[in-house]
Amino acid sequence: MRRSVYSALIALACGVGLSAHGAQARDQIRIVGSSTLYPLTAKVAEHYGKTTGKPSPVVESTGSGGGFKLFCGGIGDEFPDIVDASRQITGSERAVCAANSVRNISEIRIGYDGIVLIGSKQAPEMKLSPRQLYLALARTVPVQGASVPNPYQKWSDIDASLPDLAIRVYGPPPTSGTRDLLGQLLMDRGCKTFPDISAMESSEPDSFRLLCRTMREDGAYIEAGENDRLLISKLEKDPTSYAVMGFNNLERNMVSLRGVPIAGVMPDYDTILDGSYPGSRPLFLYIKDDHRQLVPDLAPFVASYVSDAIIGDEGLLVDNGLVPLPEGERSNALAEAQKFIKN
Repeated sequence: MRRSVYSALIALACGVGLSAHGAQARDQIRIVGSSTLYPLTAKVAEHYGKTTGKPSPVVESTGSGGGFKLFCGGIGDEFPDIVDASRQITGSERAVCAANSVRNISEIRIGYDGIVLIGSKQAPEMKLSPRQLYLALARTVPVQGASVPNPYQKWSDIDASLPDLAIRVYGPPPTSGTRDLLGQLLMDRGCKTFPDISAMESSEPDSFRLLCRTMREDGAYIEAGENDRLLISKLEKDPTSYAVMGFNNLERNMVSLRGVPIAGVMPDYDTILDGSYPGSRPLFLYIKDDHRQLVPDLAPFVASYVSDAIIGDEGLLVDNGLVPLPEGERSNALAEAQKFIKN
């Protein structure tokens, strides 16, 4: 039954695309956004080109925040059609979109991923609590009741049970959705184990976020840009370093890399989907509805992306690290895609 629904959806999308051609139509879709989703969306784009004979969409890794900035710049040929994002769009980003006439946006959840700390299989095994991760990466930390510049140089400085190695963690820049959710899902959790800071979350939220989510700048946390492949090569060459990345990067490199358990939970398909892994997160597509007529292939591409062949239980992206949606959420994704195509 579900396969027939997908087939009908794609047929409908193709019909819309064929009727949308106009003098100013663009024949190639433009996608920007998450570095985590970049290799997955690039595979979908390649698959779409090969199976339809149409131009493959252009996919650019800008980080989720950078993608929303470009996407919200306006309506027209020079602006992207889709953001693939590792977090939801914020209220302030929606306001920027609206100010630039980008008011009609479709949000489609496509699956799940996890924010994981990854290291070489040659590195000592390590298990971290959210508190220990926070103490390793935050710019300032509590020491004897005062907030001071982070004094911890080695993992073992935080806890004697941790490796006697210098703290060196490659991580995403501020434009990345992975960076946003590293703060929200993991750093905040560790920060709140200190009662004085935890009390600030409701009374002084700005100060709370500043204390909990500002990363150190002394070389222990290294902003590594949006090139995940380059980052993985650094880990393979240096077994004393770690990186904060999306789970699908770990899934694709199990031969040489391994994940670090957080709060006693190893990141895998089951723990990410059921939410027991603290760094679990949903992944999204945001589509500019007003570009449906500008780019005739946009509706068929969206229909293809949400198909069983791509994000189903045995789909193309699941083979590349995507954790598939549960049945109910997948039905909602189909409904959102249909709404986009029919409008």
